[in-house]
Amino acid sequence: MHTLKRRQFLQVGALGAGALTLENLLRSRAAASESGQTVRNTSVILLFLDGGAPQHETFDPKPDAPVEYRSIFGTTPTRLPGVHFGSHFPRLAEHADRMSILRTLTHQDGDHGGATHWMKTGRSWPPEFLGKAPIIPQQHPSVGSVVARVRGAVNSRTGVPNYVRVLSNHGGYPGDDAVWLGQAFSPFRVGRSRENPMLSNMSLRVSREQLQDRQSLLRSFDTFNRSLDVSGTSQAMDGFQQQAVDVLLGRAREAFDLDREPQTVRDRYGNGLGQELLLARRLCEAGAGFVTLNNGYWDFHGGIIPGCNSLCPPLDHAVSVFLDDVRSRGLENDILLVVTGEFGRTPRINGGPGRDHWAPVNDALLIGGGLRMGRVVGETDARAAYVRSRPISPDEFFATLLHVLGIDPRVQFTHPSGRPIYMIEDGRAIEEVV
Repeated sequence: MHTLKRRQFLQVGALGAGALTLENLLRSRAAASESGQTVRNTSVILLFLDGGAPQHETFDPKPDAPVEYRSIFGTTPTRLPGVHFGSHFPRLAEHADRMSILRTLTHQDGDHGGATHWMKTGRSWPPEFLGKAPIIPQQHPSVGSVVARVRGAVNSRTGVPNYVRVLSNHGGYPGDDAVWLGQAFSPFRVGRSRENPMLSNMSLRVSREQLQDRQSLLRSFDTFNRSLDVSGTSQAMDGFQQQAVDVLLGRAREAFDLDREPQTVRDRYGNGLGQELLLARRLCEAGAGFVTLNNGYWDFHGGIIPGCNSLCPPLDHAVSVFLDDVRSRGLENDILLVVTGEFGRTPRINGGPGRDHWAPVNDALLIGGGLRMGRVVGETDARAAYVRSRPISPDEFFATLLHVLGIDPRVQFTHPSGRPIYMIEDGRAIEEVV
């Protein structure tokens, strides 16, 4: 077996140019704490419906609209009087009193890249980029990176990264990274649920064959742990070095290991998205501040019937199981689950059949986090095309997430140009739910 040296083992990948060791990430966490910034033990999971889910087929179905506008699949009533979901969501409809529904998220960018940037950072691309192809670099730090900057790159109590992104089949669009805030605060990226999540972000000096072998990786952990004890190296480490070892050998490692969950729980969550939500719950329970799951791809210009048939039932199932799971564990007030995408879809069904990009209206579910539940915020018109009352900006959405996390929505940091920049330009938390 290849022997892993301490310095090699503590290397953390996927941070881009100027990558830092885990030891230094821990030091940054300590610096944040010493600055007097408030740190709360709340967490946010952003379940991002990549590509833009259709509001008519999900959470604003308009059952009384003409046939070419209303949900293709019909509707199901919820526990909230007069509120319907698309018929693919019977389980979430039964839990509607345990969530708040935002129906009037709105912005002005109908391009995937710009819209995702807006919904994950609270800021639009510069005007000259609006509507352009999604190859333009991210301009502003993500909400997850703001959380990591305030709370520190990792949780000092458990060693779990404060900002984690679970990679999906689709690569996603600009909006997840720290950019000028600093690479240390970009997400800790993990693989999909069927893989060992540790593999994708731990740079271990072992062969490709060993990396492909989960058992080999686990044995590497164990060998390294024993070698520390035998050599006495662990006793000679400073506090941050020891803490970094604890990240990989202690609770942080355990948080990423789904095999530690009872098989009954894993079976209840189901495959795919369910396992990813279970991983997110484990990470939040172990101290992560912000976890992003990119689910999709929901870009149904055509083929909306097979697309929704494929994606909606797993979403209904996984989120419903998550709701029951966090309640049984006493975590309802500690974890906020947000379900949304970059924009909605056109009100009229095209010949695909499908729906095209539509920035004026988007919806979201807010579940838990100590917010007020059982609320419907905002109203769209009769065809779910435009906001009729109570528009909600990305600023307000962003501010609400920071409110749950105990972070001042007017937090500001210094841009490389030397000027201080507010993370949210103008916006308060959504008053109907806080």
